[in-house]
Amino acid sequence: MAKRVGVDKWLFFTTLSLVTLGLASVFSASAVMAEARFGSPYTFLGRQALWALLGVIAMVVLMRVDYRHYNSKRFIYTAMGITFLLLVGVFAVHGSHATHRWIRFGPFFTFQPSEIAKPVLAMYLAWFLHTRLNAMRDWKHTLLPAAGPAFVFLALIVKEPDLGTALVIFGMLVMVLLLAGMEWRYVLGIFAAVTPVVVALLIFVPWRLARMKVFLHPEADPQGAGFHINQSLIAVGTGGWTGRGYMEGVQKLFYLPEPHTDFIFANISEELGFIGAMFLILLFVVLGIRGLRTVFLLRDPFARLLAFGITITILIQAFFNMSVVVALLPTKGITLPFVSDGGTSLCIMLACIGILLNLTREIE
Repeated sequence: MAKRVGVDKWLFFTTLSLVTLGLASVFSASAVMAEARFGSPYTFLGRQALWALLGVIAMVVLMRVDYRHYNSKRFIYTAMGITFLLLVGVFAVHGSHATHRWIRFGPFFTFQPSEIAKPVLAMYLAWFLHTRLNAMRDWKHTLLPAAGPAFVFLALIVKEPDLGTALVIFGMLVMVLLLAGMEWRYVLGIFAAVTPVVVALLIFVPWRLARMKVFLHPEADPQGAGFHINQSLIAVGTGGWTGRGYMEGVQKLFYLPEPHTDFIFANISEELGFIGAMFLILLFVVLGIRGLRTVFLLRDPFARLLAFGITITILIQAFFNMSVVVALLPTKGITLPFVSDGGTSLCIMLACIGILLNLTREIE
Protein backbone atom coordinates (compact mmCIF):
# COMPACT_ATOMS: atom_id res chain seq x y z
CA MET A 1 0.00 0.00 0.00
CA ALA A 2 1.11 3.56 -0.68
CA LYS A 3 2.38 5.39 2.39
CA ARG A 4 2.26 8.94 1.04
CA VAL A 5 -0.90 10.87 1.95
CA GLY A 6 0.15 14.26 0.52
CA VAL A 7 1.31 15.37 -2.88
CA ASP A 8 4.89 16.19 -3.87
CA LYS A 9 5.36 19.68 -2.43
CA TRP A 10 8.52 20.30 -4.46
CA LEU A 11 6.62 19.68 -7.67
CA PHE A 12 3.64 21.74 -6.49
CA PHE A 13 5.60 24.85 -5.50
CA THR A 14 7.99 24.62 -8.45
CA THR A 15 4.99 24.71 -10.77
CA LEU A 16 3.51 27.72 -8.96
CA SER A 17 6.91 29.44 -9.17
CA LEU A 18 6.99 28.91 -12.94
CA VAL A 19 3.45 30.31 -13.29
CA THR A 20 4.29 33.35 -11.15
CA LEU A 21 7.46 34.03 -13.11
CA GLY A 22 5.47 33.56 -16.30
CA LEU A 23 2.83 36.12 -15.35
CA ALA A 24 5.49 38.68 -14.43
CA SER A 25 7.32 37.99 -17.69
CA VAL A 26 4.17 38.23 -19.82
CA PHE A 27 3.39 41.63 -18.30
CA SER A 28 6.92 42.90 -18.87
CA ALA A 29 7.05 41.64 -22.45
CA SER A 30 3.56 42.78 -23.48
CA ALA A 31 2.78 45.99 -21.56
CA VAL A 32 4.02 48.46 -24.19
CA MET A 33 2.53 46.48 -27.07
CA ALA A 34 -0.81 46.07 -25.24
CA GLU A 35 -0.93 49.82 -24.53
CA ALA A 36 -0.36 50.59 -28.20
CA ARG A 37 -2.87 48.05 -29.52
CA PHE A 38 -5.63 48.00 -26.91
CA GLY A 39 -5.12 51.13 -24.81
CA SER A 40 -4.25 49.20 -21.65
CA PRO A 41 -0.90 47.66 -20.59
CA TYR A 42 -2.75 44.96 -18.65
CA THR A 43 -4.63 43.35 -21.55
CA PHE A 44 -2.39 40.30 -22.02
CA LEU A 45 -1.63 40.01 -18.30
CA GLY A 46 -5.32 40.01 -17.37
CA ARG A 47 -6.16 37.32 -19.89
CA GLN A 48 -3.19 35.17 -18.86
CA ALA A 49 -4.00 35.64 -15.17
CA LEU A 50 -7.54 34.40 -15.79
CA TRP A 51 -6.22 31.30 -17.55
CA ALA A 52 -3.70 30.79 -14.74
CA LEU A 53 -6.53 30.91 -12.19
CA LEU A 54 -8.56 28.37 -14.18
CA GLY A 55 -5.46 26.21 -14.58
CA VAL A 56 -4.62 26.26 -10.87
CA ILE A 57 -8.22 25.33 -10.04
CA ALA A 58 -7.97 22.43 -12.52
CA MET A 59 -4.65 21.40 -10.97
CA VAL A 60 -6.05 21.40 -7.43
CA VAL A 61 -9.15 19.47 -8.48
CA LEU A 62 -7.29 16.87 -10.56
CA MET A 63 -4.66 16.22 -7.94
CA ARG A 64 -7.54 14.95 -5.78
CA VAL A 65 -9.07 12.76 -8.50
CA ASP A 66 -7.90 9.15 -8.39
CA TYR A 67 -5.83 8.52 -11.51
CA ARG A 68 -7.43 5.06 -11.89
CA HIS A 69 -10.49 6.77 -13.36
CA TYR A 70 -8.43 7.39 -16.50
CA ASN A 71 -7.53 3.71 -16.84
CA SER A 72 -10.72 2.62 -18.56
CA LYS A 73 -11.75 1.95 -22.14
CA ARG A 74 -14.78 4.23 -21.84
CA PHE A 75 -12.74 7.21 -20.66
CA ILE A 76 -9.91 6.71 -23.16
CA TYR A 77 -12.17 6.21 -26.18
CA THR A 78 -14.27 9.23 -25.22
CA ALA A 79 -11.22 11.45 -24.74
CA MET A 80 -9.63 10.26 -27.99
CA GLY A 81 -12.86 10.76 -29.91
CA ILE A 82 -13.42 14.29 -28.61
CA THR A 83 -9.80 15.23 -29.32
CA PHE A 84 -10.05 13.89 -32.86
CA LEU A 85 -13.21 15.89 -33.49
CA LEU A 86 -11.56 19.05 -32.13
CA LEU A 87 -8.47 18.54 -34.31
CA VAL A 88 -10.71 18.13 -37.35
CA GLY A 89 -12.95 20.98 -36.24
CA VAL A 90 -10.19 23.61 -36.47
CA PHE A 91 -10.35 23.30 -40.26
CA ALA A 92 -14.03 24.23 -40.24
CA VAL A 93 -13.42 27.64 -38.66
CA HIS A 94 -11.78 30.71 -40.15
CA GLY A 95 -8.01 30.48 -39.99
CA SER A 96 -5.58 33.08 -38.67
CA HIS A 97 -2.30 33.96 -40.40
CA ALA A 98 -2.85 31.09 -42.90
CA THR A 99 -3.10 28.57 -40.05
CA HIS A 100 -5.92 26.56 -38.51
CA ARG A 101 -4.73 26.00 -34.94
CA TRP A 102 -7.45 27.63 -32.88
CA ILE A 103 -11.16 27.40 -32.32
CA ARG A 104 -12.37 30.89 -31.49
CA PHE A 105 -15.25 31.87 -29.22
CA GLY A 106 -15.61 35.61 -29.62
CA PRO A 107 -12.76 38.11 -29.98
CA PHE A 108 -10.81 37.18 -26.85
CA PHE A 109 -11.37 33.47 -26.10
CA THR A 110 -9.54 30.89 -28.19
CA PHE A 111 -8.88 27.20 -27.70
CA GLN A 112 -6.03 25.21 -29.27
CA PRO A 113 -6.98 21.50 -29.65
CA SER A 114 -3.38 20.38 -30.26
CA GLU A 115 -2.63 21.22 -26.62
CA ILE A 116 -5.19 18.75 -25.30
CA ALA A 117 -3.86 16.11 -27.70
CA LYS A 118 -0.66 15.88 -25.63
CA PRO A 119 -2.13 14.58 -22.33
CA VAL A 120 -4.84 12.57 -24.11
CA LEU A 121 -2.23 10.67 -26.13
CA ALA A 122 -0.14 10.16 -22.98
CA MET A 123 -3.21 8.61 -21.31
CA TYR A 124 -3.96 6.46 -24.34
CA LEU A 125 -0.40 5.13 -24.52
CA ALA A 126 -0.35 4.37 -20.79
CA TRP A 127 -3.73 2.61 -20.99
CA PHE A 128 -2.89 0.60 -24.11
CA LEU A 129 0.68 -0.39 -23.20
CA HIS A 130 0.51 -1.12 -19.48
CA THR A 131 -0.97 -4.59 -20.08
CA ARG A 132 1.32 -5.32 -23.03
CA LEU A 133 4.75 -4.75 -21.53
CA ASN A 134 5.72 -8.33 -22.30
CA ALA A 135 4.61 -8.03 -25.92
CA MET A 136 6.65 -5.02 -27.04
CA ARG A 137 8.30 -7.06 -29.80
CA ASP A 138 4.93 -7.64 -31.44
CA TRP A 139 4.79 -4.73 -33.89
CA LYS A 140 1.52 -5.86 -35.42
CA HIS A 141 -0.61 -6.18 -32.26
CA THR A 142 1.23 -3.81 -29.90
CA LEU A 143 3.42 -1.18 -31.55
CA LEU A 144 1.20 -0.42 -34.53
CA PRO A 145 -2.06 -0.01 -32.52
CA ALA A 146 -0.16 2.09 -29.98
CA ALA A 147 1.43 4.43 -32.51
CA GLY A 148 -1.38 4.46 -35.08
CA PRO A 149 -3.76 6.92 -33.34
CA ALA A 150 -0.80 9.13 -32.46
CA PHE A 151 0.21 9.40 -36.11
CA VAL A 152 -3.37 10.28 -37.07
CA PHE A 153 -3.26 13.15 -34.56
CA LEU A 154 0.21 14.13 -35.77
CA ALA A 155 -0.96 14.28 -39.38
CA LEU A 156 -3.82 16.61 -38.43
CA ILE A 157 -1.53 18.84 -36.36
CA VAL A 158 1.06 19.05 -39.15
CA LYS A 159 -1.76 19.99 -41.53
CA GLU A 160 -2.75 23.00 -39.35
CA PRO A 161 0.31 23.60 -39.74
CA ASP A 162 2.04 23.18 -36.36
CA LEU A 163 5.20 21.16 -36.86
CA GLY A 164 6.64 22.19 -33.49
CA THR A 165 3.79 20.68 -31.47
CA ALA A 166 3.85 17.60 -33.71
CA LEU A 167 7.54 17.07 -32.95
CA VAL A 168 6.89 17.40 -29.20
CA ILE A 169 4.18 14.73 -29.40
CA PHE A 170 6.37 12.52 -31.57
CA GLY A 171 9.21 12.79 -29.05
CA MET A 172 6.83 11.85 -26.22
CA LEU A 173 5.52 8.88 -28.23
CA VAL A 174 8.98 7.45 -28.85
CA MET A 175 10.11 7.96 -25.26
CA VAL A 176 7.02 6.29 -23.77
CA LEU A 177 7.40 3.34 -26.13
CA LEU A 178 11.04 3.02 -25.05
CA LEU A 179 10.08 3.07 -21.37
CA ALA A 180 7.50 0.39 -22.08
CA GLY A 181 10.25 -1.82 -23.50
CA MET A 182 10.34 -1.20 -27.24
CA GLU A 183 13.59 -2.39 -28.80
CA TRP A 184 15.97 0.10 -30.38
CA ARG A 185 15.68 -1.53 -33.79
CA TYR A 186 12.08 -0.42 -33.88
CA VAL A 187 13.15 3.10 -32.91
CA LEU A 188 15.49 3.13 -35.87
CA GLY A 189 12.66 1.87 -38.05
CA ILE A 190 10.35 4.65 -36.86
CA PHE A 191 12.96 7.32 -37.52
CA ALA A 192 13.75 5.81 -40.93
CA ALA A 193 10.08 6.09 -41.84
CA VAL A 194 9.51 9.55 -40.36
CA THR A 195 12.73 11.29 -41.47
CA PRO A 196 11.83 11.50 -45.20
CA VAL A 197 8.45 13.00 -44.27
CA VAL A 198 10.04 15.63 -42.02
CA VAL A 199 12.67 16.45 -44.66
CA ALA A 200 9.91 16.86 -47.25
CA LEU A 201 7.97 19.16 -44.91
CA LEU A 202 11.10 21.28 -44.49
CA ILE A 203 12.26 21.36 -48.09
CA PHE A 204 9.03 21.61 -50.06
CA VAL A 205 7.35 24.24 -47.86
CA PRO A 206 8.96 27.59 -48.82
CA TRP A 207 8.70 29.34 -45.47
CA ARG A 208 10.11 26.32 -43.61
CA LEU A 209 12.97 26.08 -46.10
CA ALA A 210 13.70 29.77 -45.51
CA ARG A 211 13.85 29.11 -41.77
CA MET A 212 16.27 26.23 -42.31
CA LYS A 213 18.54 28.43 -44.43
CA VAL A 214 18.45 31.12 -41.77
CA PHE A 215 19.20 28.55 -39.06
CA LEU A 216 22.35 27.53 -40.97
CA HIS A 217 23.29 31.12 -41.87
CA PRO A 218 21.46 33.55 -39.54
CA GLU A 219 23.37 36.52 -40.95
CA ALA A 220 22.17 35.86 -44.51
CA ASP A 221 18.79 37.67 -44.27
CA PRO A 222 18.73 39.72 -41.04
CA GLN A 223 15.78 41.88 -42.12
CA GLY A 224 13.72 39.06 -43.65
CA ALA A 225 13.54 35.38 -42.72
CA GLY A 226 16.33 35.81 -40.15
CA PHE A 227 14.72 38.74 -38.34
CA HIS A 228 13.19 36.65 -35.51
CA ILE A 229 16.30 34.75 -34.56
CA ASN A 230 18.68 37.71 -34.95
CA GLN A 231 16.57 39.89 -32.68
CA SER A 232 16.32 37.00 -30.21
CA LEU A 233 20.09 36.57 -30.11
CA ILE A 234 20.54 40.31 -29.61
CA ALA A 235 18.16 40.18 -26.64
CA VAL A 236 19.94 37.21 -25.08
CA GLY A 237 23.38 38.65 -25.72
CA THR A 238 22.70 42.12 -24.33
CA GLY A 239 21.35 40.70 -21.09
CA GLY A 240 24.80 39.89 -19.77
CA TRP A 241 25.07 38.32 -16.35
CA THR A 242 22.45 40.31 -14.46
CA GLY A 243 20.30 41.78 -17.25
CA ARG A 244 19.02 45.26 -17.97
CA GLY A 245 16.47 45.02 -15.16
CA TYR A 246 12.85 43.99 -14.95
CA MET A 247 10.67 45.96 -17.42
CA GLU A 248 13.82 47.55 -18.89
CA GLY A 249 14.19 45.35 -21.97
CA VAL A 250 14.66 47.07 -25.33
CA GLN A 251 14.09 44.29 -27.87
CA LYS A 252 10.45 43.88 -26.85
CA LEU A 253 9.80 47.43 -28.07
CA PHE A 254 8.61 46.29 -31.49
CA TYR A 255 11.94 44.70 -32.43
CA LEU A 256 11.57 41.13 -31.16
CA PRO A 257 8.45 39.49 -32.64
CA GLU A 258 6.18 37.65 -30.18
CA PRO A 259 8.20 38.64 -27.07
CA HIS A 260 5.35 37.49 -24.78
CA THR A 261 4.79 34.10 -26.44
CA ASP A 262 7.31 32.07 -28.45
CA PHE A 263 10.30 34.30 -27.61
CA ILE A 264 9.55 35.14 -23.99
CA PHE A 265 12.75 33.38 -22.90
CA ALA A 266 14.72 35.95 -24.92
CA ASN A 267 13.02 38.80 -23.06
CA ILE A 268 13.69 37.09 -19.72
CA SER A 269 17.35 36.68 -20.67
CA GLU A 270 17.62 40.35 -21.65
CA GLU A 271 15.96 41.71 -18.51
CA LEU A 272 17.15 39.21 -15.88
CA GLY A 273 20.41 38.17 -17.54
CA PHE A 274 22.21 34.87 -17.43
CA ILE A 275 21.39 34.46 -13.74
CA GLY A 276 17.65 34.87 -14.33
CA ALA A 277 17.70 32.56 -17.32
CA MET A 278 19.53 29.88 -15.35
CA PHE A 279 17.07 30.23 -12.49
CA LEU A 280 14.23 29.55 -14.93
CA ILE A 281 16.08 26.53 -16.33
CA LEU A 282 16.70 25.31 -12.78
CA LEU A 283 12.96 25.36 -12.11
CA PHE A 284 12.39 23.09 -15.11
CA VAL A 285 15.23 20.83 -13.94
CA VAL A 286 13.60 20.50 -10.51
CA LEU A 287 10.23 19.81 -12.12
CA GLY A 288 11.82 17.15 -14.34
CA ILE A 289 13.67 15.50 -11.46
CA ARG A 290 10.54 15.31 -9.31
CA GLY A 291 8.49 14.02 -12.22
CA LEU A 292 11.00 11.33 -13.16
CA ARG A 293 11.42 10.42 -9.49
CA THR A 294 7.71 9.76 -9.40
CA VAL A 295 7.97 7.59 -12.53
CA PHE A 296 10.61 5.30 -11.11
CA LEU A 297 9.06 4.99 -7.64
CA LEU A 298 5.58 4.05 -8.84
CA ARG A 299 4.63 0.38 -8.91
CA ASP A 300 1.53 0.56 -11.13
CA PRO A 301 2.61 0.27 -14.81
CA PHE A 302 -0.24 2.50 -15.98
CA ALA A 303 0.71 5.19 -13.46
CA ARG A 304 4.38 4.97 -14.42
CA LEU A 305 3.73 5.37 -18.12
CA LEU A 306 1.26 8.20 -17.57
CA ALA A 307 3.61 10.09 -15.24
CA PHE A 308 6.45 9.66 -17.71
CA GLY A 309 4.34 10.84 -20.65
CA ILE A 310 3.32 14.02 -18.83
CA THR A 311 6.81 14.80 -17.51
CA ILE A 312 8.65 14.16 -20.75
CA THR A 313 6.16 16.24 -22.76
CA ILE A 314 6.81 19.28 -20.56
CA LEU A 315 10.58 18.81 -20.70
CA ILE A 316 10.71 18.30 -24.47
CA GLN A 317 8.57 21.39 -25.10
CA ALA A 318 10.67 23.54 -22.75
CA PHE A 319 13.85 22.31 -24.42
CA PHE A 320 12.51 23.06 -27.90
CA ASN A 321 11.38 26.57 -26.97
CA MET A 322 14.62 27.62 -25.29
CA SER A 323 16.74 25.99 -28.00
CA VAL A 324 14.94 28.01 -30.67
CA VAL A 325 15.55 31.24 -28.74
CA VAL A 326 19.33 30.65 -28.62
CA ALA A 327 19.47 29.28 -32.21
CA LEU A 328 20.20 25.68 -31.31
CA LEU A 329 17.12 24.67 -33.37
CA PRO A 330 15.35 26.29 -36.34
CA THR A 331 12.59 28.76 -35.52
CA LYS A 332 9.22 27.17 -34.81
CA GLY A 333 6.14 28.43 -33.01
CA ILE A 334 6.01 26.69 -29.66
CA THR A 335 5.32 28.06 -26.19
CA LEU A 336 7.47 27.79 -23.08
CA PRO A 337 5.35 25.73 -20.64
CA PHE A 338 3.80 27.73 -17.76
CA VAL A 339 5.65 30.89 -18.84
CA SER A 340 4.61 32.00 -22.35
CA ASP A 341 1.37 33.83 -23.01
CA GLY A 342 -1.10 31.22 -24.23
CA GLY A 343 -4.19 30.31 -22.25
CA THR A 344 -4.83 26.82 -23.61
CA SER A 345 -1.22 25.76 -23.09
CA LEU A 346 -1.08 27.15 -19.54
CA CYS A 347 -4.41 25.66 -18.46
CA ILE A 348 -3.76 22.22 -19.97
CA MET A 349 -0.22 22.07 -18.57
CA LEU A 350 -1.47 22.91 -15.08
CA ALA A 351 -4.17 20.24 -15.41
CA CYS A 352 -1.43 17.76 -16.37
CA ILE A 353 0.54 18.72 -13.27
CA GLY A 354 -2.62 18.06 -11.24
CA ILE A 355 -2.73 14.52 -12.62
CA LEU A 356 0.99 14.10 -11.93
CA LEU A 357 0.53 15.36 -8.37
CA ASN A 358 -2.19 12.80 -7.82
CA LEU A 359 0.22 10.12 -8.99
CA THR A 360 2.80 11.28 -6.42
CA ARG A 361 0.35 10.20 -3.70
CA GLU A 362 0.94 6.59 -4.78
CA ILE A 363 4.67 6.60 -4.08
CA GLU A 364 5.65 4.18 -1.33
